[in-house]
Amino acid sequence: MILGYTRVSKGEEQNPALQRKALKEAMVERVFEEKASGARWDRPELQRLMDQLRPGDVVVVWKLDRLSRSLKDLLILMERIDKAGAGFRSLTESIDTTTPAGRMMMQMVGAFAEFEREMIRERTQAGLQAARAEGRTGGRPPKLTKSVLILRIARVAEGTTAGDFNFTS
Repeated sequence: MILGYTRVSKGEEQNPALQRKALKEAMVERVFEEKASGARWDRPELQRLMDQLRPGDVVVVWKLDRLSRSLKDLLILMERIDKAGAGFRSLTESIDTTTPAGRMMMQMVGAFAEFEREMIRERTQAGLQAARAEGRTGGRPPKLTKSVLILRIARVAEGTTAGDFNFTS
């Protein structure tokens, strides 16, 4: 059986229609669709797909990064697919692990995908460090002012309970 997997990142305005169309043209018989980050391991539809693999099945994705964002996770998934006696195809990268050349190509593309992700991480960290050097910090602003926090600590030290005073002043 030819099984497809689509994924779009959660929280982003992405639509899996392009992936669905490509899988339909590839004669995929059943599609497992997910809305989650590719960096996460706990993706229920992916796990359901992996649990249903049988010898002779082929897992098809539109693009390699739809399956996984790290080489380590990709290799784990590929090993599970292989142990199930199934094959793997990525339509965009023209990878087909039912052939030796396809297996080699998948490993090379996976390495480049991980390299790209690490480069993005480095650029992000450099940007954050530059912002900190300029005095900007990320994150949510503190809810309590320093004076309110000091007042609360003093009241707790006096033995005043939370119900005895207003939390906002």
